[in-house]
Amino acid sequence: MKNHLLYRILACYVALILFTAIAMGLMYARQIKTELIDGIKNDLIAQARISALLGTGDIERKLSNLADISRSRVTLIDASGRVKADSEKDLAEMESHLNRSEIQEARIKGQGEAIRYSRTLGVDMLYIAFPVTEGSEVKGYIRFARPLFEVRKSIDQQYTYIYKCLLIAIIPSLVIAFLLARKFISPIEKVISYTHKVSGGESLGTLLVEANDDVGQLEKDINRMVVEHRERVRVADQDRAQLEAAFASMTEGVLVINNQDRIEFLNRSLKHVLGNEGIADILDKTPLEAFRNVQLQDALDLFRDSGAPVLREISLGQEAPIILDVTISAVQGLPEGKQKTMMVFHDVTRLKKLEKIREDFVANVTHEIKTPLTAIIGFIETLEDGAINEEATAKRFLHIISENAHRLGRLVDDLLVLSSIELGEMKLRIENVSIADAIDNVLPMFETKAADKSLAIDKKISDKLPFIGADRDKLAQILVNILDNAIKFTPSGGKISIAAFQDEKGYVVVRVMDTGIGIPKMEILRLGERFYRVDKTRSRELGGTGLGLSIVKHLMRAHNGSIDIESQVGKGTTVSLSFPQNRAPIT
Repeated sequence: MKNHLLYRILACYVALILFTAIAMGLMYARQIKTELIDGIKNDLIAQARISALLGTGDIERKLSNLADISRSRVTLIDASGRVKADSEKDLAEMESHLNRSEIQEARIKGQGEAIRYSRTLGVDMLYIAFPVTEGSEVKGYIRFARPLFEVRKSIDQQYTYIYKCLLIAIIPSLVIAFLLARKFISPIEKVISYTHKVSGGESLGTLLVEANDDVGQLEKDINRMVVEHRERVRVADQDRAQLEAAFASMTEGVLVINNQDRIEFLNRSLKHVLGNEGIADILDKTPLEAFRNVQLQDALDLFRDSGAPVLREISLGQEAPIILDVTISAVQGLPEGKQKTMMVFHDVTRLKKLEKIREDFVANVTHEIKTPLTAIIGFIETLEDGAINEEATAKRFLHIISENAHRLGRLVDDLLVLSSIELGEMKLRIENVSIADAIDNVLPMFETKAADKSLAIDKKISDKLPFIGADRDKLAQILVNILDNAIKFTPSGGKISIAAFQDEKGYVVVRVMDTGIGIPKMEILRLGERFYRVDKTRSRELGGTGLGLSIVKHLMRAHNGSIDIESQVGKGTTVSLSFPQNRAPIT
């Protein structure tokens, strides 16, 4: 930038010097040319005027002498334009000269002149013609012609002189121009360097004002502008930092849309929510392009039509949708044409899920308690009405009452276990437990049930599995629940496989696979909720309370383990229980 300015100033100086010198040289050369031609013309006019006083005969005889004396080409032409004599050319090669401009001018005015370019000599020729008279009768014309070699030579010398002067003058002129330009742009270079550093973020002082001229005034103005700019930047940075801190600390997601309907900002909370849904790189996109959500676009269109804040509930995702409360409003305090729209997203998925769980729990626990109580009360009333006197009927009714009472007892026991786990009241007696021994201890409990349904049980347990730290009774309860479900929901003739191994992370994994009815993919996420059943009618018929997997999930968490369920409808279910191996001795 600085060099470009210096070169431009130097170029202006050089152009001015060259233009002045060339203009003066051209004017001087033109003046010299005019004076030289006038001198030659006057000489030829004098020669021609004197020669025209001779007769045509004398001129023809003395033609060579006249040419030598005047140092010119002399031509004698009769009145009809025919060349009678020429000092340089053969008459046979010459045509009529009557129509030559200098001859016509001489015939009319008594003197003619013309300048024409000679292709033969490659130079301009000056022609002077006078009529030759005898008395009052024009007998012919005498013409003197001289090439303007002298003029061209003088002009060439003049141009050479001009070039030499330019060459001599341009070097010191350039030096002077450079020094002047350097002096002129030096304070400008300082200003440019200072402004570049300031714009680059460097913290500098103010410019040193060294002169009271226009450049000095410019430096004062820049100093004032820099001070004002720094203050504005400081205030803007402070406001932006406060705003970003507020946005960053918000649990709600915040998104800002500019007046071009493009997303220009989103905070960390919203990035986290969208990242979990696989939505990324949404900056500079429209909301419809970014979210592909019709509910959100409808809410945004309603806000634009009404101008009033809009609150809507939307869901994102397909398999495990998240539910968001979205508030759309205008960003206040912006100038006309710079309006922006703010969207605030509040994740209410967990709240909605808890509401659903609570509703299901209330409905389920009411139903689970009411069903056996209704049966018990109904059969008791029947017995009281006289059925007790019928021994066979009374025994059947009492058996049904007993089953429903035991069902209520199991339900209360399971609820007490869950409550004890969740309240932290359950104490685990951790000891070194062999997972192979634990499996062998519970399998005999299911041999009869498996045989009744002709189920094949396959067991594959790796050798030398490490001990796990577990409560032996609670581990047995976990295994009983998983194996009981596998046998319940596997049709007759099916197969149950039990495997135990150590995975690459060092966890001891117990995997129970069955060929049962399977579980729909959308239902797997809800397994472990209290009273949740995939097939409610079938589960009750098989005697389940709907709390087994919920207890297993809590007990696995208490053992620092995890449960993973994979299933396909009609093909079966695989339940994997992962226990950390015991690395510390049990005392």
